[in-house]
Amino acid sequence: MSTEGSCACGDIKISYEGEPAGSALCHCTDCRKITGSAFSSNYVIPDDKFKLESGKPHEWAKTADSGNTMTSFLCSNCGSTMWRSSTKAPGVKFVKVGVLEGDKLVKQKWDNELYVPRRVPWVPEQKGATQIEGMM
Repeated sequence: MSTEGSCACGDIKISYEGEPAGSALCHCTDCRKITGSAFSSNYVIPDDKFKLESGKPHEWAKTADSGNTMTSFLCSNCGSTMWRSSTKAPGVKFVKVGVLEGDKLVKQKWDNELYVPRRVPWVPEQKGATQIEGMM
């Protein structure tokens, strides 16, 4: 099964094969800022299952709250963050679920919630998700 995704303007297109290796909601400050929301929704995709179909994303790296380097890959035209990579988790990409096509991709259960002490009070704990105080 191939899953496709794109940025808001369509300049960047991605795909991956198979099912995500994991999933996480992240409540860290960086994820709030790059999404403009209270948290980010992420699928963990192994590098060998991921493909950049078209476009050339802008790369922006910074030292995250966890101390490791997080690199964001975003569209230079519309600004959509497509995925992130981490020096703490080589070999995988954290694909932003909101860029994926089709409603069948919205997972009903999340594997992990990250930075749970920073979760805003109006967002409920995800039942069944491992609650993690920081980064995995």
